[in-house]
Formats: sequence, C-alpha cells, structure tokens
Amino acid sequence: MTNVPLDDRGFTLGHGLFETVLWSDGRLDGLEDHAERMRRGCRALGLPTPDSAKLEAAARDALAAAGTPARAAVRLTWTAGSGARGLDAADPVTPRLAALAAPSPPPGGPARLAIARTRRNDRSPAASVKSLAYLDNVLARAEAQAAGADEALMLNTAGEIACAAAANVFWIRHGEVFTPTLEAGVLDGIVRRRVIAACHDLGLPVHEVFANPGRLNGAPMFITNSLIGVRAVCDLNGSALATSPLVARIAKAVSRSR
Repeated sequence: MTNVPLDDRGFTLGHGLFETVLWSDGRLDGLEDHAERMRRGCRALGLPTPDSAKLEAAARDALAAAGTPARAAVRLTWTAGSGARGLDAADPVTPRLAALAAPSPPPGGPARLAIARTRRNDRSPAASVKSLAYLDNVLARAEAQAAGADEALMLNTAGEIACAAAANVFWIRHGEVFTPTLEAGVLDGIVRRRVIAACHDLGLPVHEVFANPGRLNGAPMFITNSLIGVRAVCDLNGSALATSPLVARIAKAVSRSR
C-alpha cells in the first residue's frame, strides 16, 4: 500500500487523475484504454504520463493485497506528487501512483435516476478529464439518493443533459440511440466508446447531441461505466420509463467486445 504524505497535491488540491478498472474473469478489463485516457488527461493537466506496465503492476499488487476477489474495482490514482504550500506545483513535478482494489459485485437490476440540482461544469477543463476533483459528482449522487434514486442525472450549465454522477447516459427513440456530445461536458467514457462502436456494428443509428431533459420524455434509457457495463434505467424522477429490447442487444454486443 502506498503511503501518501500530507503535502501530496492530490490530497491538498485534487491535482491529479484516477481510473477505475474492472477486474473480472481473471483480467483487467480495458486496462490499456484506461491508461490511454489517463495519459490524455496528463497532457491536458501538464503532468508526466505513466506507462501501462507501471499501472498494471500497481493494479496487480493492489489485487493481491485485497485477496484477489473474483470481481473487483481497481482504482489507480496518479497525483501531481508533493509540493510546497500554495497553488504552484513543484519543478519538476514528481507524480505519485497509488492503487486500491475492493470487491465490486455486479449491479442489481435497472437503475432509478433523479435529476440533480448540482450542475456539470461543461466550461471547466476538468470536465473532459477524470480528475480527482469530484465534489460536484459526490453532491449530485447524494441528492439523488436523498430523493430515493440510485444515481443522479446531471445537467450542464446550459441545462442540457450531461451525464450521471459516475456514468455516461444514453436513450432510445424510434430505434435510434442518443447520447450527450462530449462538448456538453461529458467524460469520454471507456464503455461509452464501446456502446457507440457496438451500435455501428448492429446497424443502429447513434447520435451524439446537445439535448434538454424534455428530449427524454419517458424514453428507454441506460447508463454505462466500466464497473456496471450497460445498465438499464427504469425510473426518472419517480416516473417509470419505457423499456426497449435494444438495451439488452447493445449490452450483449458490448460484453462480447471486452
């Protein structure tokens, strides 16, 4: 286990990135995809980039320390390292890598969503990277749970659909699949990419759009991330949503692409 000192900028300022990788069936699912997204985030934040071998070694050490569960979430955290008091980073930056693994059972049935008051700041550079600054997401999730839902649906500063607190969002209309564009302040999700590719393979039109919540209007929905895969949504703000067999077809196609 990595000991993180009190002057680490990830701890004091949220200066860093993280990835959550699924360990299942004896493998780290999509590790290279996660590593590449972390490297893109490092370039955006001006941080040195980790190599895949270092990330994999840390992940496997964390799994071993956790007793190698059959299914686990492995969190890889890459911080800007130690620094002096204040905002200015050390010169040179010496990043710190920490890894933690914990059992992660598959989701139990469809999710219930509630629209959160907390907004996704699409104007912030942090919206496009998986940064350690996740307080807005934490608050949005807490709002949703207080409303009796499992997960939050976050809107951006323009009131457009952005994402869930910890997932990408999709909906279906007339046999076509829709998801918010990255320009709406959406994280470029690993499974989001797989869903888009699977839709192309299945011959399903898929559109990346700007959309207000009215565009949902009871439509079948699903959410995605690396731990849940493709999870149907059954309820939004206490109202039941329609279902679609396309959700299961997409989920099966995505599962085959792992």
